[in-house]
Amino acid sequence: MTLRKDAEMIMEEAIRRVLPDEAVRQALENKSFGPGKLYVVAAGKAAWQMAKTAADILGEGIEAGVCVTKYGHVKGDIAKVTFYEAGHPVPDENSFRGTQAVLDMVADLKKEDTVIFLLSGGGSALFEKPLISGEELSDITNQLLACGADITEMNTVRKRLSAVKGGRFAKLCEPARVYSIVLSDILGDPLDMIASGPAYPDASTCGQAEAVIRKYHLKISERAMELIKTETPKELENVETVITGSVRNLCEAAGEACRRQGYEAVVLTDQLACEAREAGVFLAAIAKSHQDTEKSLAFLAGGETVVHLTGKGKGGRNQELALSAAIGISGLRETAVFSVGSDGTDGPTDAAGGYCDGETKPFLDSAGIDIYQVLQDNDAYPALKKAGGLLITGATGTNVNDVSVLLIRR
Repeated sequence: MTLRKDAEMIMEEAIRRVLPDEAVRQALENKSFGPGKLYVVAAGKAAWQMAKTAADILGEGIEAGVCVTKYGHVKGDIAKVTFYEAGHPVPDENSFRGTQAVLDMVADLKKEDTVIFLLSGGGSALFEKPLISGEELSDITNQLLACGADITEMNTVRKRLSAVKGGRFAKLCEPARVYSIVLSDILGDPLDMIASGPAYPDASTCGQAEAVIRKYHLKISERAMELIKTETPKELENVETVITGSVRNLCEAAGEACRRQGYEAVVLTDQLACEAREAGVFLAAIAKSHQDTEKSLAFLAGGETVVHLTGKGKGGRNQELALSAAIGISGLRETAVFSVGSDGTDGPTDAAGGYCDGETKPFLDSAGIDIYQVLQDNDAYPALKKAGGLLITGATGTNVNDVSVLLIRR
């Protein structure tokens, strides 16, 4: 076995443990919904997987359903469910079209009816009916991404520009009940922020949204600013919510997988929230502090880092984290850092993340590739590809943030 093989086995087992199938099953089995009709709405990167499990359990009990997910994430037909693949992280016309199909389906529900709302990360872009033009919404989203705003800041702004976010979707379902099953992709599982909380009372305020606008000097129209100052629902009487999975589960699964590979595993945090490059430097520093160990060690950090765009290259936060660590662990014996997104995609690439070990930087140096310049250009993907450091899983069917792992094998 090599360090790379260890990393792949840990990654695969951790992701397998946080697939939504079993969690959705537990949320639906033995659950009664009364005499009315059942409608299924699934939105997010894990929407297909969640809708498939719901359909397997509820069968003919489903009246109709709509699933809106990321391009390439639909894995087959599901009876009575209509699919829309759409843009992420920036919403597009298919996002709006799929969301409108949902709103048409729930427009005239009765009090005894129930909407089973299956929500996962990515829903902020995929489940959207903007109150401004689609072009301006895309522009604001791109501004937030480029300036390094975290997911909570992004959603505080975006929910006020939407007809379905910030609890507004649940209001549109009234008088029907909404049973919301949530796969969390935000640290601490704040239900009003996951996919911008379409079916949960909004805890954020207009003042906080305005502060984000000022902090990042966002350029928005007068109409958008009016919406930023319009308050969202603070109470909802028709919603029951269950959280089915989170980054904490991902870290626990990764830690157990490390132990099965012979590592003594320590979960440093499940709330990592900093720049990707800083996280990579930090893990490399830990690696240097433990080189005298006589036993194999694994240090894990779960969460979601951010990237400040300084170039126009190709990559993602997990790839940048791993490549940043490569500088500090260069030449270290049997030491590696890898970082992956549980949904199988890292930034606008087909990689789930990146892997680097003590030999990565010397290899890239010999190939004439300067890691510092690569990071400045946000161009980690081709550099990692050259070094054999891309981790590719394909769409996994889940989305519970990222996990980064330092391995020291002895």
